[in-house]
Amino acid sequence: MALGKVEICGVNTSKLPLLKGEEKEELFKRIKEGDEKARQAYIEGNLRLVLSVIKRFSSSGENVDDLFQIGCIGLIKAIDNFDASLNVKFSTYAVPMIIGEIRRFLRDNNSIRVSRSLKDTAYKAIYAKDNMTRRNLKEPTIEEIAAEVGIPKEDIVYAMDAIQSPMSLFEPIFTDGGDTLYVMDQISDKKNKEETWVEHLSLSEAMKKLNEREHEIISLRFFEGKTQMEVAQAIGISQAQVSRLEKNALRTMRSYLTA
Repeated sequence: MALGKVEICGVNTSKLPLLKGEEKEELFKRIKEGDEKARQAYIEGNLRLVLSVIKRFSSSGENVDDLFQIGCIGLIKAIDNFDASLNVKFSTYAVPMIIGEIRRFLRDNNSIRVSRSLKDTAYKAIYAKDNMTRRNLKEPTIEEIAAEVGIPKEDIVYAMDAIQSPMSLFEPIFTDGGDTLYVMDQISDKKNKEETWVEHLSLSEAMKKLNEREHEIISLRFFEGKTQMEVAQAIGISQAQVSRLEKNALRTMRSYLTA
């Protein structure tokens, strides 16, 4: 990571402004009154904080421009949420916010690499969305963001999707009495890939070992391709109960087929 470079993301770091205490107080008052120029000046006047933070991540191997942009997002969040009445220095509040934003980026970006152009598009869209939400007091549409940054909406959608963190099929989403539901339990099993063994073994005999409710659940899940939520709605029980009964039924069938 080339932390010695002078220009980062088009910003000449050697010429960054350094705000005095009185200037910061005055700008912050204007920010609270909705002054966008004051907000931009406050951001630029605190970019040195971002620079100081990204030095801590010199061993991460990440592109310094990427870290700088992510750090700027953390800085903006800090500015938007800072409460001057608490008598805490802005830097004391902002640095942990910037560090947290960068750590999330490093964690989420660890498995999948996204091209620089896509990241730039996504960062521009995020920054525009933040500004427009604050300016108009409502979240802008993709079309409005596209018009603001001058980038086709299709490119923005693609870029935003590209930087999203992938989710594991084994990500837990709900726990009820020790029975955990996972993302994969929410997915329709049209081709029954997870349990391919049932396709070439004696299913009819194995299913005779199930009670009526278990038989119905297995039929709906693995022969009609319904999700656990759809099965729960169809037979009038909770999704947690469906999950529990399904696991018991599969265990019974597997025991019979492998005996």
